[in-house]
This record gives sequence, structure tokens and C-alpha cells, in this order.
Amino acid sequence: MKKFVSRLLALAALFAATTSQYADACSRILYVGNDSLRIVGRSLDWKTPIPTNLYVYPAGMAKSGHSLPGAVKWISKYGAVYAVGYDGGVTEGMNEKGLVVNGLFCKGTVYENDSTKNLPPMSLAMFPAWLLDNCATTAEAIALLEKHDFNISGASFDNGTTSTLHWGITDPTGASAVVEFDHGSIRIYAGNDITAMTNDPTFPSMNAINDYWQAKGGTHTLPGTVSSPDRFVRGYFFAHHVDKTADPDLGVSIIRSILANVSVPYTYTVGEANVSSTQWRSFSNIRDLRYYFDIVTNPGLFYIDLSKCDLRPGAPVMKLDTSKSGTYVGEANRHLFRSKPFTPMY
Repeated sequence: MKKFVSRLLALAALFAATTSQYADACSRILYVGNDSLRIVGRSLDWKTPIPTNLYVYPAGMAKSGHSLPGAVKWISKYGAVYAVGYDGGVTEGMNEKGLVVNGLFCKGTVYENDSTKNLPPMSLAMFPAWLLDNCATTAEAIALLEKHDFNISGASFDNGTTSTLHWGITDPTGASAVVEFDHGSIRIYAGNDITAMTNDPTFPSMNAINDYWQAKGGTHTLPGTVSSPDRFVRGYFFAHHVDKTADPDLGVSIIRSILANVSVPYTYTVGEANVSSTQWRSFSNIRDLRYYFDIVTNPGLFYIDLSKCDLRPGAPVMKLDTSKSGTYVGEANRHLFRSKPFTPMY
């Protein structure tokens, strides 16, 4: 009995710690359907507007991870669609091989330690692009990360906010990984069809909380706040209790409804500056290479069909200006226009 009480108190303390801290309320949920249909849905939540445009980059482009001397450099193997915040940093994206990378806030993140300080610089603005440009599979992304031959850093934004992030990676086979930085060390949690990811606490602790709620059931008992653990639990439960389909349109409708359930209502506040309402959601249909964008103040949902984009070396960079997307519905490739590459906020 004493052991049980101790475990209960420890769990309560963990809940208290995770719900009292600020929650940068981004969520990522994976829908697994039939006939290899997988759709990664994510919400982007923040307390002030983060203007986000879509860019389609071809393969064969020379890029640099930072403006500092000795930065990581590469030539992209694959074309990709990126969601670019402030026209200065890649938040997430999907490449032509169906690899998806999503960045979400994680308050406990520490990128650097004494052993990494002199490694080649890599900016957060380019880090997701580096993975998407160079890797066709989750396994390749893990192998690239495990070398840890870079030192990641990023510019602050929104009046001094530090971008403390962790990342979800998914490929067409369902191979998935959650990547976190723990005082300069990379922690990679790999598995098949990793369903849910939100913010704090770290992924192992989050799974422990989810195990508790799974044991309670879920049909009649689910946590309902906008805290990171509660959103994780709800997203995980619903993703495992909806119908499977091979229809891409129905699949997007299903994952869109799950993301609405775990999102923070627009303009909702509870007196905590960093409990933030959802600004937009994206849905990456890995099988069919469709990248959907859903701005909460828009009446419609639109998508880029990456399979119809010219991603050959030498093709132009294309951009979709989401500030003009209020009437866009369905395939939006016709709204792409030639553009200069975005200028990274190193």
C-alpha cells in the first residue's frame, strides 16, 4: 500500500509539473489508414501571429546551415515543400520521398554543451530543411543525426523567445522518430507509427502519463484541458479509435477532426501568456504527397500536390503567399509563383 501511495504521489507531482508550466500548445498526431495511407497532422499554436508561407524547393540546390564560418553545407538530394515562419525559418515540411519533419516546442530543450560548441554551426531555421533535403527515410535521418557533427542554435523571435524545439519524423513505411536535445546530447526515440507528440515533458515521461490514461480506459474518461499531456492523451486515444480508410479525402477529414479536438480554440486564454490558441494546422498525406494547410481564420482547406511540382535540379523556387489564401479550397498548385529563396533568420 505504501508503494502504491508513493507512486500515486509521484504521478500527481508529474501532472502538476507538466500542467503548471507554460504550454506552447503545438500538437502532432499520425493517422494510419488502409493501403499505406498515413497522414501526419499538426497544429501550430502561439500567443502572437506567426505568418507562415509555403515554399516548394527543387532538388540540386546548394545550401548552408548558418551564416557563421565553417557552417554545415549541402546540396539538396530531394525537392520538398516547407512551411516557413516569418519567411525566415522552416517549421516543418515534406519531401518528394514522403519524409515528413515537424518541429514542436519543448521547454526543457538544451542544444549545446562543451563538446558541441566548436562543431560546424547549424541554425534552427535550416535544420528541418537539412533533414528533408538529404534523407529519404526515417532511418537515414536517424543515421545523419547520430553523427552529431553540428552545433545547433537559433535566433530568438517574438521579443526574445528562444526556440526550444523537438522534432517528429515519419516516412511512408510508418517508421517514426522523436528527436530531443538533452543538454547537448541527442535523444532519439524510434518506433513504428508513433502516434502522438505534443510539448512538455520529454517523450519518455509523456508516454508514462499516457500509459496511466490508457489503463483507465478512455471511452468515458479522458483529460480535457489544453495542457500538453492532456492533448497528447486525447490525440493518441482518438487516433486509435477511428475508422481506417484508404480514401485520402476521408482520411484528411478524420485527422482534421482529431486535430480540432486537441487544438486550442482560437482566441482562448486562461491567464497564462504561453497557453496559446491554434493559428494553423497542416496535414501531410505521405502516400499521395499532398501537403494540406488549414488556417483557422480561413473558411477552406487547401493543399499543394507535391507530385505535380517541378522538383528537378534547376527548377525555380515556388511560393504560396498564405496571406492571400482566404478563398483557396482544394488543390492550390495554381497559386504558386516563382520566388527568391527565403532569407534564413540565423
